Amino acid sequence: MDNPSYNRRDRDLVKENQMLRGLLETVRDDAAHNYAVMKRFQQRALALLNAKDLRDLLYQITAGMRRSFNLNTTRLLLVDPYAVIGDLLRATSGHDDCVPGDIELCRNPADAHARFCDTSAPWLGPWNDITHAPVFGSQLCGSVALLPLRQPDGVAGFLCLQSNDRQRFQAGYQTDYLANLARICAVCLENAVNRERLRLVGLTDSLTGLYNRRHLQHRLAQEVTRAKRYDQTLACLFIDADHFKQINDKYGHPAGDQVLISLAQRLRRRLRTSDIATRYGGEEFAVLLPQTDLTSAGQLAEQIRQEVASEAIGLEGESAIQVTVSIGVASYDGSADLAADPVGERLLAAADQAVYRAKSAGRNRVWIADHGMPVA
Repeated sequence: MDNPSYNRRDRDLVKENQMLRGLLETVRDDAAHNYAVMKRFQQRALALLNAKDLRDLLYQITAGMRRSFNLNTTRLLLVDPYAVIGDLLRATSGHDDCVPGDIELCRNPADAHARFCDTSAPWLGPWNDITHAPVFGSQLCGSVALLPLRQPDGVAGFLCLQSNDRQRFQAGYQTDYLANLARICAVCLENAVNRERLRLVGLTDSLTGLYNRRHLQHRLAQEVTRAKRYDQTLACLFIDADHFKQINDKYGHPAGDQVLISLAQRLRRRLRTSDIATRYGGEEFAVLLPQTDLTSAGQLAEQIRQEVASEAIGLEGESAIQVTVSIGVASYDGSADLAADPVGERLLAAADQAVYRAKSAGRNRVWIADHGMPVA
């Protein structure tokens, strides 16, 4: 005859065993999930650390983060009071619309900080229209994570993550992972900006702040290739300060430097962000004008010539002096079936020859190369 007490004990042991197996499976599933999360964070951190330049880093922080963590929206707000990041992006892209749509550059730190409830630690929680719509720029839903990017001298910006899943971001959940990722973003951002600035220092003229001849040669091949690929025009201005040696001889080399700085400033006022202005050497400047035909380039050259001639340049300790420039204009229409380097060299040579003709004709004038740049 069965003993009821033993049967009851067996049933209790079976239940306890089932419960322990369930707990073990839960622990195993949680461990697998946490391992997968850790691997994703590690992979994203490596992508940030291996970014090749500033633009690539910004892509990894936004689109890369969105893809890697299966998010609906990522937005990066960067505090840029002196427009350093904006200038670096424009310099590397050559276009005005250089800031991706999911990135905002904020010139006023106070305005940026006012949009966030915590500037010292990550904030995770449900979407709130009043609080979060100004951050993301639209009405969304679900849950959000707002991560301050802290650097030694303050908050560099905020990384904003949004998921349509209301349970995705909860207070205290994966906060350490996100805080660590934000620290990596901040460090990588600081390093990328510094590297980009150092690289550009090697490509700019220390006196005028314009690009130097080395950068011109690099961009010339790029712009010619682009013009050929998309059948676009590319124009070049060669600008030479008239009687510059006489200025140095009469007023001294510091005065000559002031003249060159002033000419560079006047050039910048007339050019688009996509134009490439360089100090070619001595008192010569070269300017590449993408998507600009010969007629438009000639009109711009005349505007530059008139502006320089109409306003004397003041010198320290001296009366203002009148300066004029001679400008040669040449263009390339994108049709030559030649390598980019020879085409670029011919374009520069054509503009150089045109400025020589302008100076021979009496200076203070614009000379346009006949029929654009000869390609044969």
